[in-house]
Amino acid sequence: MPDDLTTYHPHKSVADQNRHHVIFPWTKQAGLKPKEIMRAEGVYVWDGSGKRYLDLAAQLACVNAGHQHPRIVRAIQEQAAKLCYAAPQFATEVRGRLAQMIAEVMPGDLNKVYFTSAGAEANEYAVKIARTVTGRPKIIARYRAYHGATHGAMSLTGDWRRAYNEPGMPGTVHAFQPYCYRCTFGQEPGSCARECLTSLEEIIQFENPEFVAAVIVETITGPSNGLYVPPDDYMPKLRALCDKYGIMLICDEVMSGWGRTGEWFAVNNWNVVPDIITTAKGLTNAQVPLGAVVVSGRIAEALEEQTLWAGSTYSGHALACAAGIAAIETYREEGLIENSRRLGTVLLSELQRIQQRHPTVGDVRGRGLFAAIELVKDRGTRAPLMPAREEPYATRGGLGAIKRALDEAGVMVFTRPNLIGISPPLNITEEQLMEGLAALDRALDHADAMLLESAAG
Repeated sequence: MPDDLTTYHPHKSVADQNRHHVIFPWTKQAGLKPKEIMRAEGVYVWDGSGKRYLDLAAQLACVNAGHQHPRIVRAIQEQAAKLCYAAPQFATEVRGRLAQMIAEVMPGDLNKVYFTSAGAEANEYAVKIARTVTGRPKIIARYRAYHGATHGAMSLTGDWRRAYNEPGMPGTVHAFQPYCYRCTFGQEPGSCARECLTSLEEIIQFENPEFVAAVIVETITGPSNGLYVPPDDYMPKLRALCDKYGIMLICDEVMSGWGRTGEWFAVNNWNVVPDIITTAKGLTNAQVPLGAVVVSGRIAEALEEQTLWAGSTYSGHALACAAGIAAIETYREEGLIENSRRLGTVLLSELQRIQQRHPTVGDVRGRGLFAAIELVKDRGTRAPLMPAREEPYATRGGLGAIKRALDEAGVMVFTRPNLIGISPPLNITEEQLMEGLAALDRALDHADAMLLESAAG
């Protein structure tokens, strides 16, 4: 590849063309060699050489019904022939029907929808709605969380990338979340008294609850920061804490929704009803961009008299809504949520077996087809395998060896420093899942070998 990227060149490949004209996210552009994806079907994708990969990541945990699902493709095609777009101030058949279908599968009385273009935008609108209805300015988010890359959503985000986007949205405060493997408060699961919630209540008091509009959490934190499954009493106690101070609870289900955890939404695992759910990704099987903010009856009633000073050109885009309708029908009729629940048990059991085999696997955790393994140098000290602040696409050290081995085996996973996430399409079979996990098992041998070499040296 020529070094001068400012000069036009005839392109020899799709990757070459992208490299010259596309800015890729979350990484330095120098030396980047993006993998080509030429086509996809079901649980597989194919690169430019024709090599097939088993997609154990569902790309970004978003292709929940499988790649190129024919029912959803057909719905998009049929809608394109009838109505591609209408401005958001107009009523359309697909917008109304999708909103009703979303309300039907939501917990409790969450029954009214504001459509957005993506999950980050949904989280920003959720904040606007909470501030509008409560009249309060502050939002409490959590460290080790990801809510999107737009200005406000990045302010809510609680990882190291936020610092590179500051100054951020005023009124944002961060608290600690239940990272039970590395408890901030030095507790172990058996003796823990939920100090993370005690700390959150103290933060609320110091910030003055009369000024706190909402607490926003990823119900199950996505693999971008570690895929943390809260203890079973955490979400009910969080709901009660918010109720105590009249604070709204916003659950970010952009990644954990639409069957990913073996339930329609992750909150259903604990029978908790938040005030607002934000979602995207699996809402349309990622075949057309669409996000949604779904609010309770109380909030919907308040907005009858209060103006929400917000809007966007693509709110309720007709093609996206058609994809959403078909996606929800697919989840229902093909039993994909039940398959996620059933295979989630298989997945966690197999990951626990892999943990016993590999000294570099410190912890495994998950719910449904939403799981991760955490990599360590030493199980006793829980020292991370590599520095935590590393660009997401980095391929150095043990993680790089694992990624290269998986690439050779034709398996894709979700990787972050010290973390491997497994979140395949929900239509995966047990045989396909076991095939991918066997490849992961073999790939971890490389990290173990590097660990032994390091200890010997």
